[in-house]
Amino acid sequence: MKFATIKNENGQWIGIVNDKGSHVLPLREVHEKMSGNAYIPADMVQAISLGDQFYQEAEKTVQWVKDNKLESDFFLPLSTVELLAPIPRPAKNIFCVGKNYAEHAIELGSKEDIPEHVMVFTKAPTTVTAHEQNILAQRELTEQLDYEGELAVVIGKEGKAITKEEALDYVFGYTIINDVTARDLQEKHKQFFIGKSLDTACPMGPWIVHKSAIANPNALDIKTTVNGELRQDSNTEKFIFPIEEVIAVLSQGMTLEPGDIIATGTPAGVGKGFKPPRFLKSGDLIEISIKGIGTLRNKVE
Repeated sequence: MKFATIKNENGQWIGIVNDKGSHVLPLREVHEKMSGNAYIPADMVQAISLGDQFYQEAEKTVQWVKDNKLESDFFLPLSTVELLAPIPRPAKNIFCVGKNYAEHAIELGSKEDIPEHVMVFTKAPTTVTAHEQNILAQRELTEQLDYEGELAVVIGKEGKAITKEEALDYVFGYTIINDVTARDLQEKHKQFFIGKSLDTACPMGPWIVHKSAIANPNALDIKTTVNGELRQDSNTEKFIFPIEEVIAVLSQGMTLEPGDIIATGTPAGVGKGFKPPRFLKSGDLIEISIKGIGTLRNKVE
């Protein structure tokens, strides 16, 4: 099931996108018609915080629509509404795993740069933007804007000191992130935060796919194209640190909460890795596709 955050003349609400990605069901409105109560929140994080009951009620609602042949009554064309980032304003910085594919670590350095332990940095919540929204070029600040296609994990329930064996129980679902990076700002400031946290530097979406639809998140094809040219082509089975380990490490001394987002790292093929480097320019179209989730598409303004 694909959960999206939608905006139209009725405000902001959670929608369920059909399998074709063409139409969206206003979940709260239809659930209220079905059940007579307003159980479903309009906010994605509030909904995720309700736990398994939220997903169960969503399932019941979709099934009720199907059983009563009401698809044409309730599903809206996705083209008629505004698709926001699934979590438009995260409560925390986005957790990001660095150098989680060996080939990416090597393309930016050497074999000695392959980490022995999970490497983590963050992106500010203000970086988040939606599918089909423009990425600001910010030429007054950077001449080395780069793309990084990544699978992102959305945490579903609060946890601390989570073991690897139980880690996936704490996941709500998965989405796609473009970890847009100003490489020259990284080098200038000798750390990641500023170069990773420019406004619009975290396109996210187009929706969250519930974990029940992803049999193994550590075995998903991931591809990135720029203007139709394939730049990144890998599989999450090449993670140095699988998702279970990342969650376990992050949660050892820190409480993870519903709606927390973890970007799991990017494969080889980023612009900086080419010789000479191939940084983004105005008008470039970046498309990141992950099997079982969909495609995140953004253009550089």
